[in-house]
Amino acid sequence: MLARVLANGPRTILIDEADRSLDPKKEGVGELLAILNSGYRAGASRPVLTPTKGGGWDVDEMATHAPVAMAGNSPNLPEDTLSRCARVLLMPDLDGTADESDWEMIEPDALDLAERIQAWCDLIRDEVRGVRPPLPEGIKGRARERWLPLKRVAHMAGGRWPAAVDTLATAEADRLAVEAEDGLMRKQRHMLLVEHLADVWPEGEAFIPTARLLDALKHEHPEEWGEFSKLGRPLTSQAMGRMIAGKFGVHTSRPDTNGPRGYLFADLDPVLRRLGMGGPDKPDEPAEPAEPDKPAEPDEVADQGKCRVCGQTLLLPSPSGVCSRRDVDHDFARGA
Repeated sequence: MLARVLANGPRTILIDEADRSLDPKKEGVGELLAILNSGYRAGASRPVLTPTKGGGWDVDEMATHAPVAMAGNSPNLPEDTLSRCARVLLMPDLDGTADESDWEMIEPDALDLAERIQAWCDLIRDEVRGVRPPLPEGIKGRARERWLPLKRVAHMAGGRWPAAVDTLATAEADRLAVEAEDGLMRKQRHMLLVEHLADVWPEGEAFIPTARLLDALKHEHPEEWGEFSKLGRPLTSQAMGRMIAGKFGVHTSRPDTNGPRGYLFADLDPVLRRLGMGGPDKPDEPAEPAEPDKPAEPDEVADQGKCRVCGQTLLLPSPSGVCSRRDVDHDFARGA
């Protein structure tokens, strides 16, 4: 229904009681979240089945882009949905100081404001498409996608609005950093596994057997991979293999045909660097064999003088200035 509504043109979606209406455990909520997740950017669409005459079905690409506002009592939204949202925390009005919210009283003013905003948007609609105002340092990736549309509108409005968007974006980035540091943000399990593999990998080793890696993970991070982990069971080699191979394309190896299977540092290292996790120091590689010195060409021989008896070039220093040829009598010269 939602995709079909948006197919007729963009409109604002308001979702109340999101803690219940967007509960991921409810049937059909996954499809609704998929539309919300795709619709946070312009041009997004989703394939939707539409009935045809005779009882058949066609697949249509329907637009899903729309502004969305959700309200709920600490809704348990998935991480990918939260990453597309700018959170506004509302606290109870215990002192009775909040502005009037009786719609019968404020609706005339609200409608007037809506008309003024719409008229202003019509004036700047074409110009706003081409502006790319800067965001504060550190606002990038998904955060940039989230805040840039608001910053573009704020840029066109001028006044205090650009600084207000920068302040909100920076405050959100600081909050997320603190939550991550305090362990309040739950990392995806496969990301955590790769991070912990980098943590336990012995420095300078090129290959580690799977069993040894499992033992190190359970010893260093028992709360995640040990017997009493949050899943209630220890990590197995099969589970580790599925996560690393399925998410990152890293498979086990057996450098020694008679030895155990395990993981090569060379396979794991590019993944760590792509994810910005760094990694243990690269194992030492065997030094390249030194190339033997080439015999010196005649014109490359250092000028060491000539034998004062036969005139032969001296290839080695000679205190007497006489070469070591045996076919010439040099004894008198050596004696001298």
